[in-house]
Amino acid sequence: MGDIRYVCLSDTHFGEEDSLLTNLKTASTDTDPTQPSPVMVQLVECLRSLISTNPRAKKPTLILNGDILELALSNTNEAAMVFERFIELILRTHGKLFKEIVYIPGNHDHHLWELARETQYVNHIADIRPGTYLPIPWHSTNMFVEDDPNPLLSYFLTGIVKRIPRLKDFVVKTAYPNFGLFREDKQKCVVFTHGHFIEPLYQAMSTLRDLIFPGRERPRHIWDIEAENFAWIDFFWSTMGRSGEAGQDIELLYEKMQNRKEFRKLLYATADNLARKYDLPGWGDVMEAKIAKWVFSAMVKKTTGMERTRTKSPLSKEAKKGLRAYMNGPLREQILTERKENMPRDVTLVFGHTHKPFQNDMNFKGYPEWVNVYNTGGWIVESVNPEPMHGGAIILLDEDLNAVSLRMYNEDADHKKYSVRVEEAAHAGENKNPFYHKIRSLVKASDEPWKTFSSVVADTVRKRAQNLRARINERG
Repeated sequence: MGDIRYVCLSDTHFGEEDSLLTNLKTASTDTDPTQPSPVMVQLVECLRSLISTNPRAKKPTLILNGDILELALSNTNEAAMVFERFIELILRTHGKLFKEIVYIPGNHDHHLWELARETQYVNHIADIRPGTYLPIPWHSTNMFVEDDPNPLLSYFLTGIVKRIPRLKDFVVKTAYPNFGLFREDKQKCVVFTHGHFIEPLYQAMSTLRDLIFPGRERPRHIWDIEAENFAWIDFFWSTMGRSGEAGQDIELLYEKMQNRKEFRKLLYATADNLARKYDLPGWGDVMEAKIAKWVFSAMVKKTTGMERTRTKSPLSKEAKKGLRAYMNGPLREQILTERKENMPRDVTLVFGHTHKPFQNDMNFKGYPEWVNVYNTGGWIVESVNPEPMHGGAIILLDEDLNAVSLRMYNEDADHKKYSVRVEEAAHAGENKNPFYHKIRSLVKASDEPWKTFSSVVADTVRKRAQNLRARINERG
């Protein structure tokens, strides 16, 4: 008991030039995905140091909790190559760190979910007699699929892994958008989800339908929410980086979305262009543009601004509201549906997306008194000045599903303040669990490999910020 059974990592954004885990050419802002980045090398060394304390026969499961590949702001080939470098390090010939990988797509790699589900659908209907009515494609997996004898595979990522001769039998499993684990007695549960559905921006099509059809019943189940919004998420957040010259300018759109005034100007210009290009019978261009602007304005009020840009607290007021809505609504519905109305006595939630790691005990309707909530942060530099709320964490779980957060770094102007530490979600008066004490005894910030990791990540954050500043200046 107390051995590391699961390791969760998210928001690596492999392929993106601002990711700490994407390698850059020497003295250049250009990426070099043929080699692992220094931070990636040191990160894997830290994982190797921890996992080596497990009994030799017990390899943990790696859970990749979304936005692992950057498919919106980088080319697919570069994202794939950086993922391949990561696989080479964690599954090397002598010393594989993990027995299996479970992949939960996020918004920036949502297209990997589309590839997986469409491949699964094609395989499913292959056994249905021609002429028979075909079922509607589904938009989610079951949550509790760890022991599924026929797991859904990530078609794209499994193909990348199998390119390495020694890994020809290794597969990458996938679940979306929620993946759950149960303790053997079924009374303790850990749920992983990327977290994009806590923001209204990723339910924009549902919001649009509400504006056009006021009073309709909002979808309650996650598969219905995904069905309404998957095309929007897939197009804007997961495929635009591959859209030729248009994809090269997508970062400008992302930047404008952070500012409500600038985003509204962009949408108004789009409304005028649409009205001129597409003529609706009986409507003039001016009226068509006004209608489009009214719809866009209503959407702007509900959807602009990303949680990761709100850096005053780990979770903004809006994000807390969105998290509660997701927990109390679609996530709770899925747990109760799959568990025949039985809610476990102990629940832990792990999500990413915001790039702001934290851990806290929270209360949600219909759950146990306390829910342990962990955020895995991210590995990308998004501002020219350090944002202390931004950082990266790894969530570790033992066989009893006790969880701890290994806070790998938070951005800081002072190089000396970078230090790895161990955290646990707990409320006042609660004792730390034994797993926390074990991991804390293994992680000494002043010892190797933790000391070297902190030095390398501090230097890399500074350089990425300099590169970002240079690109902004070049754009004027």
